[in-house]
Amino acid sequence: MQVSQEMRTFATVQWNEGLSEASHFVLIKSYNMINKDVIKTAVEEWLEKGDYFLVDVEMTNDDRIVIEIDHADGVWIEDCADLSRFLQEKFGEELGDYELEVGSAGIGQPFKVMEQYRNHVGKVVEVLQKDGIKVQGTLKSVGDDETFVVTIKEKQRQEGKKRPVLVDVDKAYAVADVKYCKYLLNFK
Repeated sequence: MQVSQEMRTFATVQWNEGLSEASHFVLIKSYNMINKDVIKTAVEEWLEKGDYFLVDVEMTNDDRIVIEIDHADGVWIEDCADLSRFLQEKFGEELGDYELEVGSAGIGQPFKVMEQYRNHVGKVVEVLQKDGIKVQGTLKSVGDDETFVVTIKEKQRQEGKKRPVLVDVDKAYAVADVKYCKYLLNFK
């Protein structure tokens, strides 16, 4: 895949050595241009062959391209190597100035796309609300409208009981209304 742009410069040069005529010229310089959208399109082409999905593409100031992918059954190192080879074959020398990093979305990192929420239904998550309150519970469901429901344990007073009892309570959230939601590792 060739991704290039042309830069055209039109200039007038006057000679100081007694020449009265000005020379005009056009300089056309062609250079390769890889951007985030071009990388995303190529990654999505590779993703079509399986049940993988794109989590993020980041192009850093220090010339690194960082690509995160995920899969319902996890991502193996062979998958990352295969995508890396695919991109190197597709772009060839255009990737020469960049360091390419392909990996899976980090465990314990905040979710970035809705597919990550869907993959973690039934698992324990941590939600940090915008008001700073953290809750932990089981991700119960994910809506098509970027909402999700977490079942948490909450103490409630019940009639006839002296002490509060832990009960399951479903809390609905909109993705836009939380700072993050992430899978909570449990080493027990």
